[in-house]
Amino acid sequence: VMKKCVVTVVGPDNVGIIAKVCTYFAENGINILDISETIVSKYLNMMMLVDLKESPKTLELISEELKALGEEIGVLVNIQREEIFDMMHRI
Repeated sequence: VMKKCVVTVVGPDNVGIIAKVCTYFAENGINILDISETIVSKYLNMMMLVDLKESPKTLELISEELKALGEEIGVLVNIQREEIFDMMHRI
């Protein structure tokens, strides 16, 4: 059973942001299902759909670690379960 989550990465664009986030995913058994990235002016806005089913870590721990990684590289990184994201963004 897939455990889909939406990950957003927002902040000033710099070399290596995508690489660091994707490396974290690879090291933690997180599969990227879809990815979209736009740069507006000099700001990165990346959104990914990921699957956590192979990760040994809890969503809570992944969330904390992604926030810390984001602080380290100067961006905001958020992860939410897909259902919650869908509910919040329903019009």
